[in-house]
Amino acid sequence: MIFSPTLSVDADLAKAPDYAAWTRAAIAADGKSGMQAWRDADESKHFDYRAIRARLERLRKLSAAGDVKGLLFVLNEGIHGNIDGMGHERLYQKARFGTKRLIEDYVAEVVSALGKIAAARSIPRDEKRDFFRRAQHCYGRSALLLSGSGSFLYFHVGVVKALWDEGVLPTILAGSSGGSIVAAVVCTRKDAEVGAFLASDKLASADRDPEVRRLAPDEVAARLAEIIPDLTFQEAYEVSGRHLNVSVAPAEKYQNGRLLNAITAPNVLIREAVLASCAVPGVFPPVMLMARDEAGKRVPYQPDRRWVDGSVTHDIPTKRLERLYGVNHHIVSQANPLALPFATDTRKQMAPIEAIQHASMATFKAWLNANMVIFQKPLELVPPLNSLANMARSLINQEYTGDINIIRPPKFWSPTKILSDLSQDDIDELIDTGMRTAWPKIEMVRTQTAISRALDAILARIDKGGDDGPGHRSAALKKPVR
Repeated sequence: MIFSPTLSVDADLAKAPDYAAWTRAAIAADGKSGMQAWRDADESKHFDYRAIRARLERLRKLSAAGDVKGLLFVLNEGIHGNIDGMGHERLYQKARFGTKRLIEDYVAEVVSALGKIAAARSIPRDEKRDFFRRAQHCYGRSALLLSGSGSFLYFHVGVVKALWDEGVLPTILAGSSGGSIVAAVVCTRKDAEVGAFLASDKLASADRDPEVRRLAPDEVAARLAEIIPDLTFQEAYEVSGRHLNVSVAPAEKYQNGRLLNAITAPNVLIREAVLASCAVPGVFPPVMLMARDEAGKRVPYQPDRRWVDGSVTHDIPTKRLERLYGVNHHIVSQANPLALPFATDTRKQMAPIEAIQHASMATFKAWLNANMVIFQKPLELVPPLNSLANMARSLINQEYTGDINIIRPPKFWSPTKILSDLSQDDIDELIDTGMRTAWPKIEMVRTQTAISRALDAILARIDKGGDDGPGHRSAALKKPVR
């Protein structure tokens, strides 16, 4: 048998017990393949490496001279993620680990310069606040979007755990259906509690039936009460400092889906919002939202309305996040069984068979939409069939991917498991799969979100009136392993 170095490398990556081991295997693979030399060289046709090199050297020179005013002037010229093309997706598809060292060094230098400006006593606080707010507005923000998933929500747990362990989890999270459960777990707890709560034994039911079976509505509500504190969206933000967003769809005709959060629905209680987002039409009954009034009493919220599964209308609510938070960078964890056929990571170079499948799906979408127009009138005569057709159309026409996509690998799971109480082995497998699927994207996330995370952290300190010094620099801004 002929020995294949590629197969050996893939085996090392597949067997890695944690991200540190995976990193060592990926760096070793890049050394063998020549990709480490590609990383070390500035040259690339995909970005203006000369301009980035010049900007990097200018920032280094000003920093070495202690010229904070000069750093402020240079960064006032503009900070954005795709400056001189350095955000091009092809730059993250070559090496197993990371991208061009020039890009990583430039991002790290910008983060360092931001820290020096924040710590400078020579710059008035108001001027700092004005600069950092403008910089954040221009640069934009990142969000993690967790798709609908049914019982496959544990894949999202693995993705969140991988990002959390490396300190690169965004502070803005959105979830629909099963994804809303995971987002709510993270956004209702202080930092010190999050890591431990992502363990599989914390999320699995202690008294579940050993046989695979469908969960009843009251069981889902009881399970949510075990893992999600009884908080409103505003209270959760005050506890965690993270922005929770939950998608819900209307049960009634002529209503629009909503994205619930501390901005649009601050007094709405999260448990009922998540329960509504998980209410699969035809399987679970629609849910009435609840809120907390001024006296702290639980009261109905829009008592004449009922809500169902948020993934029906907004599995990945990118446009609403853009409007509410200025999010322009979307990290998507996609585990929706119904969406996976339509969710292709188009930002990577597709194999010929993938390109054919992608083109076929686009043709199918066009065909379905055309026929829906033709049969709209006849369908309206049969309301149940019309509702089903509209739901199918909504599911097919949605966008299911973002800028960085972590997509659950294809594997056959019995359809009976989608809405069932999974075994501990299934839970552990899904969490492990989520982590391993996220690991190859960690450095892309780290590089592309480092500046926005630094801006968020600095603005939070300035607004609180605390010390702006570099001693507060988050571990999330650490440089990647070389």
